[in-house]
Amino acid sequence: MAAEIHVNGSATSTDWQDRYYHVDQILDRPGPRTDPSFLAGDEVKDFLRNKCKILVIGAGGLGCEILANLALTGFKDIHLIDMDTIDISNLNRQFLFRPADVGRPKAIVAAEYVMKRVPGVKVTPYYGKIQDKDDDYYLQFNLVICGLDSVEARRWINATLVNLVDPENPESLKPLIDGGTEGFKGQARVILPTVSSCYECSLDMLNKPTTFPICTIANTPRLPEHCIEWASVLEWPRARGDEKLDTDDPEHIGWLYSIAVARAKEFKIEGVTWSLTQGVVKNVIPAIASTNAIIAASCCNEAFKIATSSAAYLNNYFMLIGTEGVYSYTFEHEKRDHCPVCGGEALEMSISRDWTVEQLIELLTEKQNIQIKKPSLATPEKPIYFQQPPQLEEATRPNLEKKVSELVPDGGEVVVTASTLPFSLSLLITYM
Repeated sequence: MAAEIHVNGSATSTDWQDRYYHVDQILDRPGPRTDPSFLAGDEVKDFLRNKCKILVIGAGGLGCEILANLALTGFKDIHLIDMDTIDISNLNRQFLFRPADVGRPKAIVAAEYVMKRVPGVKVTPYYGKIQDKDDDYYLQFNLVICGLDSVEARRWINATLVNLVDPENPESLKPLIDGGTEGFKGQARVILPTVSSCYECSLDMLNKPTTFPICTIANTPRLPEHCIEWASVLEWPRARGDEKLDTDDPEHIGWLYSIAVARAKEFKIEGVTWSLTQGVVKNVIPAIASTNAIIAASCCNEAFKIATSSAAYLNNYFMLIGTEGVYSYTFEHEKRDHCPVCGGEALEMSISRDWTVEQLIELLTEKQNIQIKKPSLATPEKPIYFQQPPQLEEATRPNLEKKVSELVPDGGEVVVTASTLPFSLSLLITYM
């Protein structure tokens, strides 16, 4: 799966007459909001069209829009990473794909389509994970745009780009433009690693996944979602034992749907559908094509401004709310001093002396501004609990039931790591 695949370009690499007429209106002369470093004329055009190398991460709803916008704006050297294949459900909004493409890698198909439709543009696809690439790969780009639907992937690329920065080498700072949508809501932001607030700084702004109390779904369901949760959380393990629920398996979703329908009928609840079942189980929020288009346009607008210095770029957060009318605003999100990626300061955490290591791990998983899945803990002197490898997990497992106060002195440091994140979090533990 993780293989670099180069796709041949289009039949011609020549530009048609007046192709860049409208873009050149911006690049041929300075304007009232032009950056002082802007040099109008052929030099900036040459950089944009022949020298600037841009990385797009994600070829889904946002990624398709971003790719088309970049190609038509004049970016000619685009690299694309995506680890997914095309599903039939993608076709209603991911317009670079066709029914015949179902099952093929998104990155490869998107690259082929863009190069076919926009002569002269080279899109180099990579079908695999962003974690497959090393630092030298990311250092080759002038800027990076993310159109991801994964918080973990965003956190990884954010931390990676921050870690790349060498204060003595300005070229090592790679601007990151991050876009995201959630139904009729969306945001775009510009991150200058180590200079402005990073993605990790704003972790507490993320919406918490919707959860339902077990007592409600077990005894007094009122919503179709309660019936679906009952089927997946309570009935599945009772009826299917140790069999793992695969949310991408149609047979598994079908089983949950039939159980949820029966549960809903028993309590006279309407609204259980196949698509709702899939959405609740996978925590899927419907994607809206128009939201994707607006956010992608914002991301590409910022990429153009950064690449050409033709106007002041976003500082640093744009938010769109389209649930009731259309409302948008921008603001400067500030850096967090105790951000584990760009802040450098330890995070103070006060807990009860009676708390066990297992309770601390649960807090780290659920706390809005931390959200570390499967954290491993250690003091500077010794391990407390490690998730991996299996031998170390088994050796440190007895510590889960011990009180943290038995292992860490008041004011002591605990280092938190996770295999999915390329950084560590330092905690200063105090006791109440």
